[in-house]
Amino acid sequence: MKHSRRTFILSSTGLAAAVGLAPAAFAQAPARLSESDPTAQSLGYKDDATKVDKAKFSKYAAGETCSNCQLYQGKAGDATGPCPIYAGKLVSAKGWCSAYVKKG
Repeated sequence: MKHSRRTFILSSTGLAAAVGLAPAAFAQAPARLSESDPTAQSLGYKDDATKVDKAKFSKYAAGETCSNCQLYQGKAGDATGPCPIYAGKLVSAKGWCSAYVKKG
């Protein structure tokens, strides 16, 4: 079977475009962290900081939330944002866990 130069170039261009778009097609938005996640449970993560078990986590102080933690990587005003403690997952800006470190 004989292929022309034009067929080769068109095929190569199509393949290159498909390969270039593949990562975007397969990229998924990060999942939201669930309180039932094993790491979240071990650190006492709650989506709503007002529901933290204060008897179990005496370190917690009213007003501490993920949004004012040094580890929180979301933007001001975002409902959720990434946290390196929970790689690849989004935490609630109103949440809390025992890894909390006040922004300095």
